[in-house]
Amino acid sequence: MAKQQILTDNAPVPAGPYSQGLRVGDFVFVAGQGPNDPHTRKLAGDTIEEQTAQTLENVKAILEAAGATMADVVKATVHLSDLGLFSRFNKVYESYFPDPKPVRTTVGSQLMGIMVEIDVIAYLGADNH
Repeated sequence: MAKQQILTDNAPVPAGPYSQGLRVGDFVFVAGQGPNDPHTRKLAGDTIEEQTAQTLENVKAILEAAGATMADVVKATVHLSDLGLFSRFNKVYESYFPDPKPVRTTVGSQLMGIMVEIDVIAYLGADNH
């Protein structure tokens, strides 16, 4: 099965040797996204709420470039710089995903100057599109 690279100007350019996203068959894999504004490349927001919203907007832009939506997401992995921010993060996160919510793993991580990073997997099977 061939890999199709997903690239959009509406999400930050990769900071290393990786793709923003890949479509492989019926699945879309979105690389870990942080809270950088794709146009200014600067950190967007000082609070976990602002950073979560920008991070999810970046994820959403890559999904849309692949023909997917947040409703197609089946798995999310979340890295938080401080697990004490979880409840504030969660309030923003839940507003981006319709029911049923994707499965999720949330871990505390050392992040370089940001509070949150999120990667997702979406499914675009015949039943969805």
